[in-house]
Amino acid sequence: MFKNNRQTSHIALGMSITNTALYHLAFFNFVFQEMETGTLRQLLFSFSLLFLMVTANFFAFYLLLSTSRRVGKILLSIFFILNALSVYFIHTYGVIIDESMIGNILNTNTEESSSFFSFKLLLYFFLLGVLPCIVLWRISIQRESWKIFFKRSGLALVIMLSLVVLNANQLLWIDKHSKQLGGLAMPWSYTVNTALFYIHEAQKNKKEILLPDATITNEEKSIVVLVIGESARRQNFSLYGYEKNTNPLLAQTANIHHFDANSSATYTTAGVKSILEHKDSSDLYEILPNYLYRNQVEVIWKTTNWGEPPVHIANYQSKEELRQLCKGDNCQYDEILLTNLKADILASTKNKILVVLHTSTSHGPSYNTKYPSNFEVFTPVCTSVDLANCSSEALINAYDNTIVYTDYLLHRVIEDLKTLTDFKSTLLFVSDHGESLGEKNLYMHGLPMKLAPKEQYEIPFIVWVSDDAIKLKTNPLLSQHHVFHSVLHFLSLSSPIYEEKMNIFEN
Repeated sequence: MFKNNRQTSHIALGMSITNTALYHLAFFNFVFQEMETGTLRQLLFSFSLLFLMVTANFFAFYLLLSTSRRVGKILLSIFFILNALSVYFIHTYGVIIDESMIGNILNTNTEESSSFFSFKLLLYFFLLGVLPCIVLWRISIQRESWKIFFKRSGLALVIMLSLVVLNANQLLWIDKHSKQLGGLAMPWSYTVNTALFYIHEAQKNKKEILLPDATITNEEKSIVVLVIGESARRQNFSLYGYEKNTNPLLAQTANIHHFDANSSATYTTAGVKSILEHKDSSDLYEILPNYLYRNQVEVIWKTTNWGEPPVHIANYQSKEELRQLCKGDNCQYDEILLTNLKADILASTKNKILVVLHTSTSHGPSYNTKYPSNFEVFTPVCTSVDLANCSSEALINAYDNTIVYTDYLLHRVIEDLKTLTDFKSTLLFVSDHGESLGEKNLYMHGLPMKLAPKEQYEIPFIVWVSDDAIKLKTNPLLSQHHVFHSVLHFLSLSSPIYEEKMNIFEN
């Protein structure tokens, strides 16, 4: 396509066409699906979008290469590599590279990111990323005069402005779908949204806003175990009517209650924040474990996950620390959260105790690696990280096995709490968000709430109480924010920020 020695504007145009052709299949698929079909006006609008994208990318690439040919080549190479990785996740999992997805990427740990590795990812990386870079670096670029630069870049601006004016009647359609369009346009999806992410992060409070002091109102010995689920969607729990028996142990447990609930977001950082905060807010208020710890409650946090707001307590146990303490065959699974659980509770000298267990059990795409082999109840199972290559049956079986394992973990915690007869105790299980398993060709989670299907935000809210005299209110639909106020009530803490309507327990 290119000769070895070409002018800057020719290379910029060629790279713009290459960028549009290689990385925008999902973009134009979305346009064709959402626009009205069968009219000449809509067909012309589609071509206008195509022409506008090529022209806009030409203008940006031309500016980069004209400013510095070497720096321009380096930046374009980075774009091609990141474009290739981005479209892999867009095509494979149906994600949109918006600001929240950028937050997910930047907060993903090494172990989690390695689970996405596949041969298909390598193909995208080399064919769509490395090869265009090789072509680019084999070309010798002739510098053009600034007179030619301003003439040709000016023409590009005129063309872009003309296209916008000619399609002014479509601006409402573009505004309506701006999040999807912006999240599928390369390289601007991740460049613009990364900048927005850091801008918004910088605007957040650097120090959490302290809540008013609370007072413990009695000396009754009480324990709350809050289990934060990962990617657990409500419809796959047999407690909620799912046809496969994914909750064999909880179904036989007395004093189990389950409620419908919706998550506040479809990604971990926002979902966990909602579980731990007293109200929905973009500000960083003092979260539940910090608040209780500051007000003389014993707080124990055990985690195999990540993404929670800063936790300021004495007894915080990470996955690495738990693995050092764990003994047995299943220390690579979430059973390590139960390591010394009962001993840690009994070691406390306080009457009020909160235990938080932050799981990672149902996080994809490698669902089949999240549970021991004896929990592979449903077969066959998907063993590929390229979920679209698995049959629907195998994919859902692998996911359902993680729910069976979750059922076992919750049962184990309940059995431990039953032996602590000096305490009034409760277990709360609430997931951070749900999960897509191929419905509408979507996988995993992370879509913006306005676009997310119900599978990504309908979550379980399961409660066990140690005494059948402890009654729960009738609640048709709970939120994650019910956790904060319900824990305050159960542990008998009086606080100015407590809201009775957000408490699930009867007085």
